[in-house]
Amino acid sequence: MGLVAGVDSSTQSCTVVLYDADSRARLAVASAAHVSTTPPVSEQDPESWWQAFGQALTRACALARCTPSAISAISIAAQHHGLVALGPDAEVLRPAKLWNDTTSAPQAERLLRLVGPAEWVRRTGSVPTSAFTVTKLAWLAEREPVAFERMTMALLPHDWLTLQLTGVPVTDRADASGTGYFDPVADVWCEELLAHIDPHRDWLSQLPEVRGPQAAAGLACTERAAAIGLTSDTLVGPGTGDQSAAALGLGIELGDVVISLGTSGVVTGLSPRQVANTAGLVNGTASASGSFQPAVITLNAAKVTDTFARLLAVDQESFAGLALAADRHEHRRPILVPYLDGERTPNRPFARGVLADLGSAATREELALCVVEGVVLGLLQGRQALADTGMPMNGRLLVTGGAANSAAYRQVLASLSGEPVHMPSAEGDAMSARGAAVQAAAVLFGAPVGQIASAWAPKLRVVADPQPGDRGYAAERNARYSTVNSVSSQLDRPPDINGSEISSVQGPRA
Repeated sequence: MGLVAGVDSSTQSCTVVLYDADSRARLAVASAAHVSTTPPVSEQDPESWWQAFGQALTRACALARCTPSAISAISIAAQHHGLVALGPDAEVLRPAKLWNDTTSAPQAERLLRLVGPAEWVRRTGSVPTSAFTVTKLAWLAEREPVAFERMTMALLPHDWLTLQLTGVPVTDRADASGTGYFDPVADVWCEELLAHIDPHRDWLSQLPEVRGPQAAAGLACTERAAAIGLTSDTLVGPGTGDQSAAALGLGIELGDVVISLGTSGVVTGLSPRQVANTAGLVNGTASASGSFQPAVITLNAAKVTDTFARLLAVDQESFAGLALAADRHEHRRPILVPYLDGERTPNRPFARGVLADLGSAATREELALCVVEGVVLGLLQGRQALADTGMPMNGRLLVTGGAANSAAYRQVLASLSGEPVHMPSAEGDAMSARGAAVQAAAVLFGAPVGQIASAWAPKLRVVADPQPGDRGYAAERNARYSTVNSVSSQLDRPPDINGSEISSVQGPRA
C-alpha cells in the first residue's frame, strides 16, 4: 500500500521516519535542527518548524530513494502544550510559547486561586502549571492584549503543522488533554474554564476539532503540502503529542512504565481509567490509542547532563564513563537537585539547581554520578506519585529518549529502581516519529491504532540489572535527595525579565 511517514517536531529538532506500510521495515530516518531555547522565556517561530520539517522530509526521502509523492499516509507528533496563536487568515500572531516557557507562572497561580486544584483535576485530570496552554493564553491576554484580541484560533504545535498540510484545524484527545481546558473523560472542551481568561469570547469557535485516535485529519491538499512534494490524496493522521506518540511507537502494554530521558523527563504508562492527583504531580492525560496515559513530567533531564558535561569539558560518552567509575558507596558524596531551569514537577518555576555535600576531596567521577542520580531520583519520585494513584505498574520498566543511550543512566536507573531496565532491541531512536508512523498506518489501513501499535511493537532487551547492595544505596540516595530538595525550596525566587518581576500578578480581564 506504499509508504507511511511519521514526524516528530520536538523542542530541539524535527525527525521524519519512513516505513514500508506492509513489511513495517524502516526505510529511512532524517532530522533537521530547531532553534535552541532556554527558559524562562522559551519561544520558537512556527515557520521554523515547517522549514525543518521540509528539510527532514527531503533528506529522509533521499535516503529511501523515493519522492514524497510515494507517501500514502503521514502523521505528525510534536511537543506538548505550546501555544500557537493565529489571527485572521491563519496568520501566526507571535512566536509560539513552548512547554518549558515559565513566564506564565503568575497566571497559573491566579487561575488556581479562581478554580481550586480539586476542580481542575475533576474537569481536566490535571492541575495546570506554567507548562499548560491555558496559562499561556492567560499570559497572552494580560501581557499582549492587542495580539490576544486579534486571535481567532488557538492551536498546539502539532495542530499547526497538520493545518499546513490539510487546511483543517484539528487535534487529538491526547494532546488536547494537556491544554488545561479539555475534559479527556467526556471528550469536550471546557469553555467555562477559558471564561476565566475572557468571559466574552466564543471559545469553542476558536479551538480545533478533536478527532479520534485513528480518524484522519484530512488530505494533504494545501499549496504548502504540494510545495514539499506530497500529493493531494496523501492521508494525514490526527497527530498527537510527542510522548503520546512514543507510547504508540513502543507498543507499551497495561502495567508497563516508560521513563523518557529527553530535554524533559517523563514517567508514564497506560491506565484503563482516569486517575486523580490534586497535588498536581500527575497529569491525567488521555492516550493516543483511546485510553488514558497518566504522566509525570519534569523540566530538567538530559539537558542537565549536557550542562555538566560542558562544565567538565567532556563528551557524553566520557561523562557516562566518569559516572560509572565513581564509588557509589563513598561516604557523603555530592547530591544534586537538578532544577537548573526551574521545575515543573514539583511546581517550582523559579527554582535553580542545588549541589550539596560538596567537599574538597570530591572527584570528577563523583560529580558526574551525582548529576545522573539527581535526574533519575526526581523521575523515580514521579513514578511513586503515579503508583499512588492506583495506576497499574506491574509490567516492564522501559527507558527511551536520547539519554537512554547512556550506560550510566541505564545502570543508575536499574540500581535506584531495583528493577531491570528494558530498551528496544533495534530502532530505539526516533520513537515518537515511529509512533506517528503507527498512527499514519492505522489511518491508511482503517484499523484501530492500538492494534497497529501492538503489531509494530519492537522487541525489547534488558540493558541494565540491579546490582548487589543496591537496596541500601537507593535508600540512602533517595533520603538525602528528599532532604536537600526540601531545603532547596526555600531558595526559590522569581527572575527579573526585561526589568520587571514576572511574579507580578494581574487580575482577570473585564
